Amino acid sequence: MRVDYTNEYAEQMKWFDLKTPIDYGLLVVFIAYIVFPISTPQWMVPYIDSPIGLVFMFLVTVALFLYTSPLLGVLYIFVAYEVLRRNHYEPPASPIPVTTMQMPTRVPKAAPTQQQKDSDLKAMNPVKPATLEEEVIAVRAPIGRSEQPVFIETSFHPVADKSSVGASLYQ
Repeated sequence: MRVDYTNEYAEQMKWFDLKTPIDYGLLVVFIAYIVFPISTPQWMVPYIDSPIGLVFMFLVTVALFLYTSPLLGVLYIFVAYEVLRRNHYEPPASPIPVTTMQMPTRVPKAAPTQQQKDSDLKAMNPVKPATLEEEVIAVRAPIGRSEQPVFIETSFHPVADKSSVGASLYQ
């Protein structure tokens, strides 16, 4: 009895079946992008970070899986991850020349004292007059001015003087 592995082998090799020279070119470009530290051009950064850019990368992934080799689709998933990982915004260069960053030529202003800060804050936050609601509450609220409660002595006593709930079992 002989087992035929050709069909199973052919199924496995479909993953590596590159049909056109464009597939080979994409394979080389994808591997080069993954292996080498190629940074994203600054003009592309806002487009990649946008929802449209993410949808575009998803559609390219689906198209590669449907119309080319699954190998290119899997590689593109890694390429898309690297694009998103390497995609970062670099702010423009500082307007301060590099020489003044190491040796400042201007004298910094003196830091204000705590008394100056306090007077500035008091000037910015004047005392607010009490509102009508606060005035009414201050006059009519019983908190802090009520008389002591009066306890009434009655002849009523509870039937059970000890509670059996929580009582010790070892009496």
